[in-house]
Amino acid sequence: MVSQLLQGEQRYDLVVRYQPSYRSTKEAIERIRLLSPTGERVSLAQVAKVEVREGASEIYREANSRYVAIKYSVRGRDLGGAVEESMKQVEQRVKLPVGYHIDWAGEYESQKRSQRRLLVVLPITILVIYVILYSMFSSAKWSLLILANVAMAPIGGLLALLLTGTHFSVSSGIGFLALFGVSVETGVIMLEYINQLRVRGHTIEDAAVGGAVLRLRPIMMTMLVATLGLLPAALSHAIGSDSQRPFAIVIVGGLLGALLLSVFLLPALYVWVAGDGDRLPEPEGDFEAGG
Repeated sequence: MVSQLLQGEQRYDLVVRYQPSYRSTKEAIERIRLLSPTGERVSLAQVAKVEVREGASEIYREANSRYVAIKYSVRGRDLGGAVEESMKQVEQRVKLPVGYHIDWAGEYESQKRSQRRLLVVLPITILVIYVILYSMFSSAKWSLLILANVAMAPIGGLLALLLTGTHFSVSSGIGFLALFGVSVETGVIMLEYINQLRVRGHTIEDAAVGGAVLRLRPIMMTMLVATLGLLPAALSHAIGSDSQRPFAIVIVGGLLGALLLSVFLLPALYVWVAGDGDRLPEPEGDFEAGG
C-alpha cells in the first residue's frame, strides 16, 4: 500500500502492481528489471531464485504477530476434557521452533473464563441467601438448616446429567444457581409451617410430620410448574439446543430430587436440630393447621 484515497467517509487503500503481462508467469517475474546500487539494470533472476511453491493464501495477524488458526470440534465427550488431553499430547509430541507458541482459545477459553466467574458468583450467592434467611428468621439455626437443604438440591441435577450423558458446562452451572433459589423457596415454605405448628402446641416430631404432609401439595405444585415448563427444552435435540438443554436438564432433575429431599430430609434434619429453646415466630392469625 502506497497511499489511501478518501471519498467522503470511505477510505480505499492504493496498491501498486505490475501489469498482468509482467507477473502472470514465472518467466515473466524472472525478467522483471531491477536497478542495482551501481546504476546497472539487472533481471530479478540474476539476484533471486524464483520458485512456485504451495503456501498460505492469506496471512492472519493479531497483536502485531502472525498466527495460524487450527479449528476442530468435539463430539461425544466434554469440551474441557478433550482440550486438556489435546494440550498434553501436543506438549509431549510437538516441539515448536524458537519464537513460536500455542494459545488454546475459542469455546475452551470462554468456558474457563466462565468457570472462574462461577467460582466467584457461587459463594456470593450462598452468602446473600444466608443473609436474607437470617433477616427472615432471626436465627442462624434455621438459616443453616435451609442452606443444608440447598446443599442437597444439586444431587438431583447431577444424577440427571449422569443419566442423560450430558457433560457439565457453564449452562448447567447456571442451572444449579437457579435451582438454589427454588430449593430456598420450598425450604422456607416447609420450615415456616413447621414452626407455626410448634407455636400452636404441637411437639417437634408431630410438627415435622405435619409440615411434610400438609405442605407437600403446594411444594409439588411449585416444582411441577417449573419442571413441566422446562421439560421440552430438556428433551430437545434441535439446532441451538446445546446451550439450553444442560440448563433445563439440571432444573428438571434437580427439582424432582429436591421434592423428595424437602419432604423427607428437611423434616428429619429439623427433628435432629430442633430443641425446646428455639426461637419461633409469632402466631399468624390466618394460619390453618389443616393445610
